[in-house]
Amino acid sequence: MRDPALEKAIGSVGGVRALARSLGISQPAISSWKRVPADRVLSVEATTGIPRTELRPDLYPQPEATAPVHSEITLTQPIDEIDAARAQECELIGALLWRAPTTETLEVLRSLQGDASPFGMAHLALAEAADEATPESLRDEFFELFIGVGRGELLPYASYYLTGFLHERPLALVREDMGALGLARDARAGEPEDHIAVLLDIMAKLLRGEVAADGIDADRFYARHIQPWGERFFADLEIAKAAKFYKAVGRLGSLFLSIETQAAGLPA
Repeated sequence: MRDPALEKAIGSVGGVRALARSLGISQPAISSWKRVPADRVLSVEATTGIPRTELRPDLYPQPEATAPVHSEITLTQPIDEIDAARAQECELIGALLWRAPTTETLEVLRSLQGDASPFGMAHLALAEAADEATPESLRDEFFELFIGVGRGELLPYASYYLTGFLHERPLALVREDMGALGLARDARAGEPEDHIAVLLDIMAKLLRGEVAADGIDADRFYARHIQPWGERFFADLEIAKAAKFYKAVGRLGSLFLSIETQAAGLPA
C-alpha cells in the first residue's frame, strides 16, 4: 500500500506516468514505490510542490522556521531604511532560489511595484513574469534549472563557481563565518551552506542586526562570499535555456548585486 503522501504527489501531477516522465525515470519504478525514496524526495518536491516534510517526515521533520539557517542569538537594534530595503531584497531573491514559488508567493510577486529606474523596471518585470506563471510551470522550471535528472542546468553554489567543484574551500569559509555568527546549518536542509539563497539569507540577518560577530558585517560578508561569483551566477540564470520566469529573477539579482558591488567601492 502506498504512503498517503506519495499518493498525493502522484495525484498532483496526473498519475504515475506523468510523475515518471517529469522525473525522467520509468513508470514501473514509481509503481514499485511504497513511499518516496530518500534520494528522490527533493526531485518529487520540486516536481509536485508537495513539501519534503510531508513526503518523508522521517527524514525532514516539520521545521520550526523556513529559513535555511538558524541563529543561536537574536539582537535587537535600530536599522536604517536603506539596510532594511537591502535585507528585504536579499530575502526576496533568496526565497525564489531556495524553492519554487507557491500560489501564495505568486500573489505577492504580482503586487510588486517599481519605477522607471532599471531596478524598478526589474521589479515590474518580475511581477509580470509572476502574472504569466503558474505553480505547476514553476515547479517544472525550478526542477530543470536547479535539480534536474542527475543535475540541474545551474549549480548555485560558491564552491562550484569559484573552483569548478562542490564542497570546496568557499564552503569551508562560509561555515567559518557562520560559526562566528552563531549560525548553524538547518539539519533539515539538503543543500550545502554556500548555496546563494543561504548566503543572501545570512546577509539579510546581518543587515537587520539579528546576528553579529567581531569583524563580520553585511558588507564584509558580501565581499567575501557573494561578490566574487554572484553576478556571474545571475547572468547565467538570465540566459539559462530552461529559464522563463527565472529570467526575471536573474535580471533582478544581477542588478541588485551590481548595486551592492558599486556601493562597496564608494569611499567610506
